[in-house]
Amino acid sequence: MRDWTRRQLVVGAAALGLMLSLAAPSPLRAEGEALKVVATTGMIADAARRVGGDAVTVQALMGPGVDPHSYRQTRTDIVAMVNADLVLRHGLYLEAQMEDFFAGLGKRKPVVSVAEVLPRDALIAHEDYADKFDPHVWMDPDLWSNAIVAVRDALIEARPAAEEAFRANAAAHLEEIAALADYARKVQASVPPEARVLVTAHDAFNYFGRAYGFEVLGIQGISTQSEAGLQRVSELVDVLVSRGIKAVFVESSVSDRSVRALIEGAASRGHEVAIGGELFSDAMGEDGTYEGTYLGMIDHNVTLIARALGGDAPERGATGRLAAGS
Repeated sequence: MRDWTRRQLVVGAAALGLMLSLAAPSPLRAEGEALKVVATTGMIADAARRVGGDAVTVQALMGPGVDPHSYRQTRTDIVAMVNADLVLRHGLYLEAQMEDFFAGLGKRKPVVSVAEVLPRDALIAHEDYADKFDPHVWMDPDLWSNAIVAVRDALIEARPAAEEAFRANAAAHLEEIAALADYARKVQASVPPEARVLVTAHDAFNYFGRAYGFEVLGIQGISTQSEAGLQRVSELVDVLVSRGIKAVFVESSVSDRSVRALIEGAASRGHEVAIGGELFSDAMGEDGTYEGTYLGMIDHNVTLIARALGGDAPERGATGRLAAGS
């Protein structure tokens, strides 16, 4: 079985290479024609739409509920990226299964890693791997602002004639993000200090924790590819019981199986733990909803966390746009 799988991977890689070599380069767009942009994650696609406006058409490879750590490009994805004018990816090893593909594609067309612009001293180092960093920088709006600037600069490089519009759109969006960051600081400060413990399915919230003074405990590691062992679950049950933690959170792009194991383990020891709600970790909400935008994703998370852990936050979020009961 292992030999068959290895052969399948080799054949698959060769097929992808052949598709890239045979595909004709996309022609330059006329100035009045929208740039074709492909983004890996919904967060990056949202940034490109906000900054690019009518001057771009944007396709996101990974939709709601999709885990970028395990995502592999499809044949349709390859065609879209080969025919795009610009490809925007996250970087910091978030799209771990696509690294080799992007290395090849980058020799043919602009491929910009928008999170790679962040200074290394602003990143959280990976405990287990040298020169690797936690990629979940979008959880801190102040940090994510750097990625917005990277998207802006990439669009300007691709369409210099639209620079003024791109800069104006980016400035407006950055103001919205700054206002959201202020709201987040306010509502998280209302959570009692002893309750500022965020327990989730995997370590996607370390930047959130650093920004707002929370201890973050993930069942799995930074990547969802890591295994949640029985020892880790047992350790976290001990924490829940000994510290009287009342709520844990599931994630939209990660199975809730391990979180429910925590709840059952605590219950077996006489301690009741509730699910505080579902957080958006590696993907945004449904397309066409407020939660399906970056602003709505973060508004949902910070509002839900504050309310579930005893803080004071309006049910409908920073601007009253969150879905009722979200």
